[in-house]
Parts: sequence; C-alpha cells; structure tokens
Amino acid sequence: MKRIETIYIGLFVMLISLGMVSCSQDTYDDQEPVTEQMLDATFSVEETSANKYQITANSNEYVISNYWDLGEGTGFSTGGNSFELFLPDAGDYEIKHKVVGAGGIFSSEVSTMVDVETSDPIAGNLVKGGKFASDDDIALWTIGGTGAGNGTWDFSEGNANLTAPSWGGNGIYQAIEVVEGRTYQIDMFVGSTTGCSDTWFEVYCGYSDPATVSGDYNDGGILLKINTWDGTGNAPFGGKFTSVGSSTEANGVFTATASGTVYLLIRGGGGDMKDGIYIDNVEFRSVQ
Repeated sequence: MKRIETIYIGLFVMLISLGMVSCSQDTYDDQEPVTEQMLDATFSVEETSANKYQITANSNEYVISNYWDLGEGTGFSTGGNSFELFLPDAGDYEIKHKVVGAGGIFSSEVSTMVDVETSDPIAGNLVKGGKFASDDDIALWTIGGTGAGNGTWDFSEGNANLTAPSWGGNGIYQAIEVVEGRTYQIDMFVGSTTGCSDTWFEVYCGYSDPATVSGDYNDGGILLKINTWDGTGNAPFGGKFTSVGSSTEANGVFTATASGTVYLLIRGGGGDMKDGIYIDNVEFRSVQ
C-alpha cells in the first residue's frame, strides 16, 4: 500500500510540474489574465445565395467557445465560429453572438440584423401568423376543435397560451394548401413555465374542416403530443415540440394524400394546466 501511495503522490507532483493541475483557469498560455475586453465577439454576415448566409466570427486567440442566437426564438446555443445559415422565411432576423474565454469569461453581446426579403419557394413556412406577433397574425387563426371548447387562448405575451378549467380544453387551427405526395414537417416552440398535471396537448393535420366536426378533432391522428401520463409536461419545459414532446410514430410528419386544403390543428386540455401551455413559431414546411 505504501508503494501505491508513493506512486499517486509522485504522479500528482508531476502533473503540477507540467501545468496540468491548476486552481486558476483565467489565463491563456500562462500569459496575462483574460478579461472581457480581450474577447472579440464581432462577426460578419455574407449572403451566398437566396436565403443562405455565411456567418463568420472574428474571434481572436483568447476565445475558446462561441454562443449564437439566430433570431428564431430559441435563445443562445453553442456553435462553431463559421457556418452556413439557411433562413427560408421572409422577415427580419437579429443574429446575436457572444464568446467565452479561459476562466469562463463571457464577452459582451454583439448583434446584427439580417433582412430576408423573399421566402424560399419550397422550404418556406406555409403557416401564416405563426409568431402571434400582431393582431393580424392572430386573426389568421380560428379557435375551436374540441368538444369542451371552454379553454382560453391568450395572445397578450406574443405567443399563444392555452389555459383551461378542470377537464376543459380548446384548440386553434388554420387552413393550409398542400400538394399530393409531398411530405411536410410540422414543428413549433412549445413550453410551460410551471408544468401541468393530468394534461394533454396535441397536434393534428387532416382534410376535415374542424368547423364541421362534432367533438374533439382527430383527423389524421396525433402527429405531436405532450402527455403528462406519458411523462412529458409534468415539470416546466420549453423547446421544439419534436424534441420535448412524447414519442409519436409521425413525430410531426404529414404526407399529403391529395392536393388541396388541410387543417393544422393544435388542441389541449386537462385536469390542471396551471399557468397553461404556450406555442410560438409554428412551422409547416415541405421536406420532400
């Protein structure tokens, strides 16, 4: 045992002498401490083709990681210092960047606006008003699609938030034109600040007009869902529906069996929705 202890002590001393064990992480190559002023978060945006942009950070040697907010409503996430960005939807996007140096020092945030004038003809979002950013956006949606119909949709926070009394519910829907044989991906940001109990929240897409359907709309089957009995939605959550929802066979994919009008419908309810479930950035895109 003494020999083993001696080996461990010797190895620790060797690591210290090689600079592999350190109590301080705020230097770079044993030089002066890294400060916020030494970090460069500026970046360039170059349009390479329609709806495609090359994003390149002007990072210096003090930067060890990059964080980007691409203006899609999901906040900052880690990324590289150079990448191609595809923005299929017309609109104004604020691209934000900050970097991290040794010791976990964050830079100030740098941002620039990107104006996309025209939506991509294929990958563009077919949902209108999916950001719920104005009265015009909200007017593009129809409330309904459940038998209960006593839940409340609130649009005052720039999203669509559903609350309902005990075992009540409600839905919201929009007509969309599709092409036979084409496959579409449905997704959206979905979240709850409190989590829920005994609650369901589901997405459907079908050819039946919800205004003509009695009871709960179920045409096309469940494409996406939050279901507290399945273990989703009980605690606070937020993210893309395809990532945070319960598993479904479709995972938001809809294939058109005929050209014409379909209805994208989002509905929910339950025993205790607490502060509700909200949606934003609703997407319906052709992928094939």
